[in-house]
Amino acid sequence: MKTGNHLVLKTAVGSYGHTKALKDGTVKIPGVSFDFVEISPVYKAFKSMVQEQTFDVSEMAVTTYMLAKHFHKPLTALPIVVLRLFHHGTILCNVKSGIREPKDLEGKRVGIRAYAQTGPTWSRGILQNEYGVDLNSVTWITYEGSHVTEFEDPKNCVRAPAGKKMNDMLVAGEIDAAITSIPPDSPQVKPLFPAASSVEAEWFRKTGIYPVNHIVVVKDFLAAEHPRLLGELFSAFQSAKEIYLDRLYARGPSSAEDKTRLLLKEVVGGDPLPYGVSANRKAFETLAKYLFQQKMLPQLYRLEDFFDPMVMDLK
Repeated sequence: MKTGNHLVLKTAVGSYGHTKALKDGTVKIPGVSFDFVEISPVYKAFKSMVQEQTFDVSEMAVTTYMLAKHFHKPLTALPIVVLRLFHHGTILCNVKSGIREPKDLEGKRVGIRAYAQTGPTWSRGILQNEYGVDLNSVTWITYEGSHVTEFEDPKNCVRAPAGKKMNDMLVAGEIDAAITSIPPDSPQVKPLFPAASSVEAEWFRKTGIYPVNHIVVVKDFLAAEHPRLLGELFSAFQSAKEIYLDRLYARGPSSAEDKTRLLLKEVVGGDPLPYGVSANRKAFETLAKYLFQQKMLPQLYRLEDFFDPMVMDLK
């Protein structure tokens, strides 16, 4: 919304250490202010942003964005990776499932919140490409549909009964495994990779891939009407991140999020939250490949298909 020469951006972005300085007004953009809408969990903002462009600026899962671009949604992405994590540790099994190694997932029932969710897309891609798991042999139990309603789940997806919760079904053995970053606290559940952190670190050393989960998107018409806005937003998020990291390195961790950032820094070295296409090219390209392999996209897209020329060189 524009008031005179002042632009007010209705914005839905998660509250992270690296967004705090932007959300509390420490970091400013001249002539621009933010009307932050708090939505928790933040993924509940994605569907309305895709379908109705409810916000001017929004956090969005990368898989959701790539599907949205395929279906010609009027969104422009900024390579601001506000959420990222490794995914080996998100694969959990019921202790009675008989699953001891990745290939044992074949023929099993595996729970995922949604098929077109970014986290499970990463996990499935790793299972297929690193361990040779036949993803078509798995029955994927889903609990909700895609944020991009035009996308149809593959035929080996089955919707869980209404009212059922994934973690409860995993504990009860109604599903054999699940992919989730919020594990149940139960002796009936074990990780597929017991030393997941070590496996993830070794995978990073081998591949150089630091997975991307959420980025920031802007309405197309805003990007067109205000050509400087994309660069200004990128710089603002970058400044907020630098304030956070400077404080973290100077004072040490004060939250679980802080501790996670420092652990990731030990694995990847340097910036644990790199922004920009060039710094994340391999991760973006790998995720696009996984979407193609998993039949979510009909062709292997290039990054230039997802990112406007105006943002390709932002760093």
